[in-house]
Parts: sequence; C-alpha cells; structure tokens
Amino acid sequence: MSFSTEQKFWNLLKEQSSYEEAIGLMAWDMRTKAPKKGVENRSEVIGVLSQKVHEIQTCNEIKLYIDELKKTASDPKLIAALREAEETYHRTNKIPTQLYKEFVTLQTTAESKWAEAKENNDFESFQPYLEELVRYNREFAELWGYEDHIYDALLHNYEPGVTVKQLDQVFPKVRDELAALLTKIQESEVSPDPAILQGHFPKHLQEAFSEEILKRMSYDFDAGRLDETIHPFAIGLNTNDVRVTTKYDERDFRTAVFGTIHEGGHALYEQNIDPDLSFTPLATGTSMGIHESQSLFWENFIARSREFWENHYSLFQSHAPDRFKQVSFDDFFLAVNEVKPSLIRIEADELTYCLHIMVRYELEKALINGEIEVKQLPELWNEKMKTYLGVVPDSDSTGVLQDIHWAGGDFGYFPSYALGYMYAAQFDSAMRKDVNVSAAVRSGDFQLIKNWLSNRIHQYGKMKKPLDILEEVTGEGLNPNDLVNYLRNKYKHIYRF
Repeated sequence: MSFSTEQKFWNLLKEQSSYEEAIGLMAWDMRTKAPKKGVENRSEVIGVLSQKVHEIQTCNEIKLYIDELKKTASDPKLIAALREAEETYHRTNKIPTQLYKEFVTLQTTAESKWAEAKENNDFESFQPYLEELVRYNREFAELWGYEDHIYDALLHNYEPGVTVKQLDQVFPKVRDELAALLTKIQESEVSPDPAILQGHFPKHLQEAFSEEILKRMSYDFDAGRLDETIHPFAIGLNTNDVRVTTKYDERDFRTAVFGTIHEGGHALYEQNIDPDLSFTPLATGTSMGIHESQSLFWENFIARSREFWENHYSLFQSHAPDRFKQVSFDDFFLAVNEVKPSLIRIEADELTYCLHIMVRYELEKALINGEIEVKQLPELWNEKMKTYLGVVPDSDSTGVLQDIHWAGGDFGYFPSYALGYMYAAQFDSAMRKDVNVSAAVRSGDFQLIKNWLSNRIHQYGKMKKPLDILEEVTGEGLNPNDLVNYLRNKYKHIYRF
C-alpha cells in the first residue's frame, strides 16, 4: 500500500503522540502510585522514550513532509499541524538528541529528589540537581535564540507571543494594585474567623464532596479519574483519559476542595478538545496561560462566589463533620474568602495569589540571567516573601521547596499563572455579556458556562494561538484591569471599605 505525503505526515505525528501518551502515563504513575525504588529505572525509560519523540520531531522525513505540504495545504487542521510541527522542528533541532535525553533523565530524577528534600526540609540535598537544571535551561535558551531577553526563549515554551518586556510592564501594575487592596483589607474592621473551617475533616468525606462537584462541573469520570498526590496536577493523556489529582489536608478541607476544582478546570479543557485533533500536536491546550485561565476561572470566579455557596452549602454540610451544621452561611462564606497572606501558593487566597507568582518570576528570571546563584535562593525567597506578602517561611519546605516546577526544569512556567488569572477575568467579563452567570451558578447548573467555554476556547485545542483566542473571545489584548476590578468590587463588599 502506498501512502500519500499527507498520510505519512499524520502517521508520523500519531507515532510521536503515542510515545508522548506513554511518557505522560508514566509521569502520572511516578507522581501518584510508583514505589520509590522504581524511580531510577522509570527515569531511564522516560529518557529513552523522550529521545524517540525528539528524533521524530527532528527527523529529515518530517522536514520533507512539512516543506512539501506547505505548498498546497488548504485544510485548517493541516495548516495548523504543519505550523506546530515546523516550529517544533526548528526549536527541537537546535537541541542535540543526547543533550535532550540527559536533561529529561535529570528532570525525572530531580522531581524525586525534590520530593525527598521537601519532606526532609533539606534544600542542600536538592541544590546540585537544581543547579544542573538551571544550566540546561540557560544552554537551551541560547541554542533556541532570542531577540531582547534570554528568558523570552523559555517563556515561549509556555506562553508564545508574551515577552519579558510585556510582563515587566503589566506585573508591577498588578502588584501595586493588589498591595493597595491588601492594605485596605488589613485596615478593615471586618474579621473572618478561619478557625471555623479548620479541624478534623476525614479524607474520604472531602473526596466524596470533591467528586460530586467535579460531576456538576461536567467532568467526565468515564474519561478520567481523581487521585492523591503531593502536588496537585491534571494530565491529559488523550481526550478520553484526562486525570485529576489533589492533595488532602484533614485539618483544612480548602486545600483539597479548591485544589480539585482548580485541576478540574484544567481537565474540562482537555476533555472538550475536538476529538478530530487526536494524535496530533493540536490536541492540547494552546498555552499554559490559557490553560490556567480555565482552572482559575472555576476555582475563583465560580467556586469562591457567593452564588456557588448559596447553592452548595447544604451539599457541603451533608458531607462535612457535624460541627459545620452549626456554622452560619455568612460566617462560612466570609471565612472561605478571607484575605490573609500565606506561605503556600496553592493555599493562597485569590487576592494575594499573584504576589506569590511575582516572587517566583523575579527569582527565576534572575537565575536564568545569571544575576543570582541557586545557593542564594532560600535567603532571597524569604526576603521577597517578606517584602510582597509580609510573611517569612519558617522552613525551606514551606518556602523555596514548596513547588515542583523548578524540579521539573519548567523555567518560564510561573508567569502563566498570573497571566491565566488576567485572562480568566477577561473571559469572565465577556461571558457575562452572553450568559447570566450568577443565575446559572446559583441554580447549580453549570452546563451553559461549560458550553460557552468549550465553544469559544476548549474545542480548538492548539489550533489557535493564545493571544488570538484572547482577542477573539474578549475583543481586546491582555488587559489587567478586569482582574483588578473584579477583586476590588468583590472585596470592598466583603470587607466593607
């Protein structure tokens, strides 16, 4: 049987996608179920499979197919796939295959070493692995090339089209606005009582409530599952296998409940990508910022709203320990929305969350610039936490070691969290022009909301670029004002300033 050039191109992409799904499954297993003694061998296997992906992305055949098909391609799916494959070819081809295999093997081992270091509050044991990861990222950035800033080369991996120049214009504005709001809140006489939310809350009851909320969000459990891990994540192996993980804290249910809803937002994105894009590089979110907009939209704009809890508080009480039956709705809602600077990013309130991202962005940018050394991180981390949030970690486990991203070599990732929050606010503003969001949330029927997101964002996968989606959906480019206005309007009512 003779295949056309187009069919050969699709077949090669399917082979690449198959390797990537196997890698994803092993990565999920390592973070959830795998025994510690299996980590070293598993890291080698992931390295070998990643090398196969690298070879496909840089092979002569795919370059020939791209060059030939670009001349006549008219189908939008093919054009988009060629665009992604060509960009990947040029970027990946600049990284020698052996160098990439070494990096992936280090990356996988480093995640395990980070977990041990975090558990033992031992930054020094993780430091040499992080130093190597920084070195690889600098080397990759130089090989990829950049115009203005070396960090731009890493940003491109997560948020194509966004630059340091843009971030350094927008982030300080957001930081200053949030700092001003935080001051007003801290001066308010309104005083939430977070103690009413704390106390023993069995894991299995948290899990049952979290599963029910995921179902109401339209998360398809026939195409996914919920598991426990040290650092929550969602992973899309394919549109019919999108997995959510969470972390349970039996002393504070908020960690698991809001974390699960957050990851559920990611999962809805992956589950609702057009199935026709399967086995192509288009069958995933268009960027980490757009991805994060979906998780933060569900976690904050929906699940922290008054309307959400007006509908779901009785359901919550039916799963919670009896003492919650004595907590009034108003006291509960106020406590859930307490603004108080905290040490842990994933447990941060929605107003101070972005300040955590500023700390990480500034430190990792300085690392890549060579302005600071890895050994300085714990001290610099604590200084920035004190400056921006007014709190200082009492250990590296609750400080510089709390996130997995640097252990995974994911430099350039953190800004997408703040960008995603801004995108989410812009999407929320646009949605409210078409849908009575408050009424839908108050009724507990999220189908209209989910459909609006899927029709305008999810279904396209990577067919469209992130900033193009933002402009098409909202009618404008990146604009932090919607986020600032959302937070100001919400908290001036809650804290009465």
